[in-house]
Amino acid sequence: MPYISGNLSLSIQISGLMSSLQKDWPSLSCPSSDGFRFWSHEWIKHGTCAVSEEIGQHVYFEAALKLKKKANLLQALISAGIKPDGESYDLDSIRLAIKEATGFTPDIECNTDASKNRQVYQVFMCADISGSEFIECPVPLKKRCKSNKVHFPEF
Repeated sequence: MPYISGNLSLSIQISGLMSSLQKDWPSLSCPSSDGFRFWSHEWIKHGTCAVSEEIGQHVYFEAALKLKKKANLLQALISAGIKPDGESYDLDSIRLAIKEATGFTPDIECNTDASKNRQVYQVFMCADISGSEFIECPVPLKKRCKSNKVHFPEF
């Protein structure tokens, strides 16, 4: 499948996944958007690496949704006693909880909130070339979280 960059082309390719994407992979940017700019970014940054005869936009986003469900990161953290309760948690405990749930070690990127608390910004998990199974990431994240403790805000 050829590379497609426009939002219209993307919307045609993923039209059958729209409700799932809006529910399970929303854009959390402010102001809120319909997700097309965010999903276009994800496709351009990550999905185009997976382009082949078998993997196009629809398959890429469908695989990402399946992997998100398979990982169920929030449930993995809650099961380990790490809850969105406004407390701070040890970053190694977060990594361990995710590894125990998925079998693979995540890379974690942090940021700082308005109150100057370090918090988890992104959790990175790698997948095999088919997009169906997690694998250990072959290259560590450059922007790794360097904090020992991170804030887990209520939501």
